[in-house]
Amino acid sequence: MRSAGLELPVRTAVPALQRALASDGVAVLSAPPGTGKTTLVPLALAGLADGLPGPARRVLVAEPRRLAVRAAARRMAWLLGQPVGGAVGLTVRGERRAGPSTVVEVVTTGVLLQRLQRDQELTGVDVVVLDECHERHLDADTALAFLLDVRGALRPELRIVCASATSDTAAWAELLGGAPVVEAHGVSYPVETVWAPPPRGVRPPQGTRVDPLLLEHVAATVRRALSERDGDVLCFLPGVGEIARVAGQLGASGVEVLQLHGQAPAAVQDAALTAGEGRRVILATSVAESSLTVPGVRVVVDSGLAREPRTDHARGLSGLVTVRASLAAARQRAGRAGREAPGVVYRCWAEAEDALAPRFPTPEIAQAELTSFALQAACWGDPTAAGLALPDRPPAGAMAAARQVLAGLGAVDADGRATARGQRIVRSGLHPRLARALLDGAELVGARRAAEVVALLSEEPPRAFGDDLTEAWRRVRSGASDDPYARRWKDEVRRLGRLVEGVGDSPSVTERHVPGMVAALAYPERIARARAADGPYLMASGTAAELGAGSRLAGEEWLAVAVADRPAGAHSARVRLAAALEEETARVAGAALLASREEVEWSSRQGELTARRVSALGAVELEAAPLAKPDPELVRAALLDGLAREGVGALLRWTPEAVGLRSRLAFLQRELGEPWPEVDDTALAGGGWLEPELSRARRRADLERIDVASALQRLLPWASGQAGRLEELAPERITVPSGSRIRVDYSGDRPVLAVKLQELFGWQAAPKLADGRVPLTVHLLSPAGRPAAVTGDLATFWREGYKAVRADLRGRYPRHPWPEDPSTAEPTKRTNPRKG
Repeated sequence: MRSAGLELPVRTAVPALQRALASDGVAVLSAPPGTGKTTLVPLALAGLADGLPGPARRVLVAEPRRLAVRAAARRMAWLLGQPVGGAVGLTVRGERRAGPSTVVEVVTTGVLLQRLQRDQELTGVDVVVLDECHERHLDADTALAFLLDVRGALRPELRIVCASATSDTAAWAELLGGAPVVEAHGVSYPVETVWAPPPRGVRPPQGTRVDPLLLEHVAATVRRALSERDGDVLCFLPGVGEIARVAGQLGASGVEVLQLHGQAPAAVQDAALTAGEGRRVILATSVAESSLTVPGVRVVVDSGLAREPRTDHARGLSGLVTVRASLAAARQRAGRAGREAPGVVYRCWAEAEDALAPRFPTPEIAQAELTSFALQAACWGDPTAAGLALPDRPPAGAMAAARQVLAGLGAVDADGRATARGQRIVRSGLHPRLARALLDGAELVGARRAAEVVALLSEEPPRAFGDDLTEAWRRVRSGASDDPYARRWKDEVRRLGRLVEGVGDSPSVTERHVPGMVAALAYPERIARARAADGPYLMASGTAAELGAGSRLAGEEWLAVAVADRPAGAHSARVRLAAALEEETARVAGAALLASREEVEWSSRQGELTARRVSALGAVELEAAPLAKPDPELVRAALLDGLAREGVGALLRWTPEAVGLRSRLAFLQRELGEPWPEVDDTALAGGGWLEPELSRARRRADLERIDVASALQRLLPWASGQAGRLEELAPERITVPSGSRIRVDYSGDRPVLAVKLQELFGWQAAPKLADGRVPLTVHLLSPAGRPAAVTGDLATFWREGYKAVRADLRGRYPRHPWPEDPSTAEPTKRTNPRKG
């Protein structure tokens, strides 16, 4: 073994780790990046590290990313002086470099899950090292839960190491049943922090969009760092697009600029992970935070941004969003500048903003789309995942949405148990949706063509290909042999082709519609139809969608949407990748969503009930015809909806009698409460008081013929016996001293009796209503019927207010009596007789 391996700081922790595994079988290793936990520890556990004795074991190392797998395997093989594929091998999806002599194999966590599903005992493996568990990737959390099941039920001798680049290890130790924690301390050089916020405000990220002004500032900060400091510069950016943009702005900087991310060509990855001769700028995503060591770095420029998954379960949309990186991630990034010598980190934000940043990254299980996880759990024999030892529980809503998708794919049965089809899907290594598209698509379009399109969907084509999936398929098929994406695509096509070999020799779909068919099989709820020529689309899920400006797909009536997102604040989804479709193909791919239904609705635009028989694919209408005899229950529901939306005042004919009764009931409910009913619009829109008239109604005209006053009578509290007191508590009319029966107005806050003044002579007090609780407000009218005075106390009015009213009105109305003492005068509704 090369001496460089023994010099790694983690070597001092290896004996304690060996002892912990010998006594407990499980351990948590805390070792900062650059200490050798990813390279020296697996070799030592396999008995391959000189000077670090231990039993010969077969070790499986699980990394969260393919890039990290290749880097770790290459480094370990170099330490042994061997090529990859000898004592040290690797396996990623579509590539395996291992043989009979391999004792340390580095795999992705996704490959580990596939192996566990095929062979729960992990036959031949003695130790599993889960690297970078602190990053909280869903596959890693799931693999750990499965491994703990295996250790508890099948192989207690299986040893498990959770390796973390951070020191917050208590939760992992507890999850492993009180496992020992072994710490390795790296050689940590001081790192100076330079706060370098943008000189002017930038807009916060929305979805995957980052303000170009921030990227310009990041590029300027890199140039500043090159002029102020020595050594290579490692710049952290949220994604591939931002890396490409900043790389373009640094083109004339005079240094080598490398782009390090999961989709980068192997040669570029190798160059970034190998010390260079001149100064370099490495633009990287979060892959370089902890799982990879980039030599020569003395300066870090941190944009402060990261990408996290988000899922809109209601709309069936998922994708990545740009967020503020956590404080833990910022520490990891800064630490990269101090691995080999003192360094500096330029942080492209103001120091005060750290108060608003999250402490740790959000666990992927808390925010990701969980269809793959749910199928993994179902195939493991725990459909609800309730029995799995997970660091965090999956959200109930996300799990319910995932199980619904799996049921639609035929991957689980009614009890959530995995079917034979589900087992086949999980072993494919594909997302369940893409596996369904491959399996069913092979029969419809041919195995080779299905594999080609699914390979396109499993790793999205470069954005330069545009949003037309069919055009992307054509371009990648004719791609140059030195095109890294085309090479990866062809490798994946070969792998997928083996899964469906011999299927679909007689395809029934023309080549032009192959991409649309396959994409629609994967995402049937995203089959979309244009609402109008060159207008927005409606997806089968009910979500509106729009094409980008200048899209080649503009004008297509039908689309199979493969990739879409919904920008923050947008009313519609944004189509990122789609293929043209024809209705016949849409019906085949979305067969499970086809339905014929009676659609009886209240149309606010027409102000009328409409009834149609509709044939639809989800929310997308295919055909419609008038419905002559709609279901009475649907009619009733639609009429109730109309009452709620338009208001009972608009759809019913309110006679004065009905208005008066409603006002009296509202008064009693307000003053006495139960058992007097609520009669506001919201309460009456429920419609129960309109039976049986409502059950016989078929249209708006039928509502207008209802005798509303009679219907309101049903709301009276007959059962309690209080209904008979309506006239006593809230009389419709009151007999005044003149003998007239005057209607009481209950429409205001207080009941009002409006009567000519002369008819009340001698009346000292108006009656109180609602069991004597509410006094009448009396509006005293002039002989012409105009208000002369308002009072709630007649006796006081006769004594104090009458004189002024008499003086004002007596001259204008001389034929009406105006006695000096109205309290003893005879009430009358007649005028004085004319003098001869």
